[in-house]
Amino acid sequence: MSVGKHPGNMRASTSNEDMFFVEARELFEEIVDWLGSDSVFGLEHGELESKLLENGYELLRRLLQGYFDRRSDDEIEGECSGSDEAKRTHKKRFRRKLTTIFGTVIASRIGYGGRKISSLNPLDAELNLPVEQYSHGVRQRVAQEVARSGFGETVEIISKTTAAKVGKRQVEELAHKSACDFEEFYRQRETQPQTQDRGEIVVISVDGKGVIMRTEDLRIQTKKRALTSSKKLNKRITKGEKRNSKRMATVACVYTINPFVRTPEQIVNTEESEQKIKRPKPIGKRVWASLVQQPQQVISEAFDEALQRDPNQQKHFCALVDGNKTQLSLLKKFARKHNLKLTIVLDIIHVIEYLWKAAFVFHEDTSKEAEDWVSKRLLLILEGKSSLVAAGMRRSATKLKFNPLRRKPVDTCARYLLNNAPYLKYDRYLKAGLPIATGIIEGACRHLIKDRMDITGARWSLKGAEAVLRLRSLYISGDWYEYWRFHLKQEHKRNHLVLYKDGIPLMKRLIQAHCSISSPPPLPIPI
Repeated sequence: MSVGKHPGNMRASTSNEDMFFVEARELFEEIVDWLGSDSVFGLEHGELESKLLENGYELLRRLLQGYFDRRSDDEIEGECSGSDEAKRTHKKRFRRKLTTIFGTVIASRIGYGGRKISSLNPLDAELNLPVEQYSHGVRQRVAQEVARSGFGETVEIISKTTAAKVGKRQVEELAHKSACDFEEFYRQRETQPQTQDRGEIVVISVDGKGVIMRTEDLRIQTKKRALTSSKKLNKRITKGEKRNSKRMATVACVYTINPFVRTPEQIVNTEESEQKIKRPKPIGKRVWASLVQQPQQVISEAFDEALQRDPNQQKHFCALVDGNKTQLSLLKKFARKHNLKLTIVLDIIHVIEYLWKAAFVFHEDTSKEAEDWVSKRLLLILEGKSSLVAAGMRRSATKLKFNPLRRKPVDTCARYLLNNAPYLKYDRYLKAGLPIATGIIEGACRHLIKDRMDITGARWSLKGAEAVLRLRSLYISGDWYEYWRFHLKQEHKRNHLVLYKDGIPLMKRLIQAHCSISSPPPLPIPI
């Protein structure tokens, strides 16, 4: 017996309640008969899986179609009161397509309209149907895949794992719609009481990472440079040209952590310290990034997020930076605005990178002497003696009579240490148990942007890139499922409830007026 053929109409022989699901039942029986027939004995299990999946989607589509047909048949006519107070006296039944993960179904419902006023479809509101053709189930699948892979790959994955077909342009549009409640989701969370246990230190960390954009979506000054620069190759962006093809994303991270008291010797002798000390883990980590917002907007949100963790400012607030002057200025500005005592810590990893570059001026880059040179000066810096280290390396370069070109890494390192001396008090930071490395934000830059956005040959639109960053941020922060429930509620509110008087569509109003209805029974769980 062949499986998957559309059966004839058998509704006349069934009860009114069952008539809507007769096609689903007939297909189910066909599948069972097919599995019990001799024709399947020669098939391998992989072939059975593929055939069952194909027919399984069609079975679920028919079940969903049956439910829609039943709701349409049960729809009660009445007076539809819109929020605009306009009288809708014309009633007509409309049909619309809805592409679901099981395939396309048809929703038939009563529309209430009038002359020069928009029509309302109360059943759409009852079912929270989206404005566009694609169901929320398809939208969710698209959003999940877009967060992990490219738009083109998402088209292919959706095609292989569902019965829906979505084009590349529609994928980008659905991703944008999926991420539209990102800011509102976190704003409303600020008003909710914190129930999760938090660490004693609240950490704010910010960074920047460039994303290659389409020319029209670059910032104004970058766009001007991109348009005036000559292109060296037709099919590839060369090293010098990348600078004029990127838009900077501001990345922020907020988390709490318990103190981790260490000594400078334990930091330098890492192998010995790792065996004896258990490192505390970040708590309640949230990371996000934006290409649209200016750095000050992102950093302002970071302070709001941090203060949400401790509104009374009883914890120790700490900011981890890499020495970027703009970020430092903004951190100080918002600390003053919130009257917040903020300890700013310069990332020790950046300091070490400068030390290594200076070491190669005095020693070979693969020598043990260079390693010892860095370790000795790192220990001094961790003891709070960064100014002495800066002065010492300059004196050494002068005594050896290095020319300005050779000694440049030494002078750069010394200048970096002296300019950032207020943020290099590592002896105090270590005694207080503060973090001194930006590993969390560096990891966020990698997971949010480099691993996903830095695809060879990719040029992003601002709209598409911002949507991807938001969706990935939700996943990495562990907020995806909570966000999606919030997003569906917001969809229901803006697409439907705001259109009706008192925010109640017709069907619900009639139910409230004429009957009391209990919650539907739960779907039985197969044993």
